[in-house]
Amino acid sequence: MAYLVRVSSVCHRGVRPLLFRSASLIRPLAAPKKDEGHSSLLTARIHATPSHYVSGSSSASHHWKGERALSVILLSMGPLAYFYPGTVMDYSLAAVLTLHAHWGLGQVITDYAKGDSKIKMARAGLFLLSTVTFAGLCYFNYHDVGICKAVALLWSK
Repeated sequence: MAYLVRVSSVCHRGVRPLLFRSASLIRPLAAPKKDEGHSSLLTARIHATPSHYVSGSSSASHHWKGERALSVILLSMGPLAYFYPGTVMDYSLAAVLTLHAHWGLGQVITDYAKGDSKIKMARAGLFLLSTVTFAGLCYFNYHDVGICKAVALLWSK
């Protein structure tokens, strides 16, 4: 049996709703759903994943776990870079920082870019930006003092 609520019955007596002034506006609040012999409330199904994902795929879950693992690795690399600076740490930081920024900006593109051509252009621009960033950090590590030493020099002043 469905429960129905009038908008005017929710408001206090004497106060008229601004948007829905018609008393005939009736909305269902909840309706029981029979499933395997027991009834439960019918809830709204909200699909937060884009339609291009396959419903049985776990690639989004693996990507999310990879992002969390990369964030933890990045957090642990800060103290390691302070205590053990060197070329291995410099290039590792260059790779991890670039990948972290690439994935973060990729989510911004997913959230805000609309239209197939705009998404393709934004993703191509992101790939180009990530490539140039990684190449620039590697160039800085090879031809200059490196990321760890540069941060230490900034903190020393």
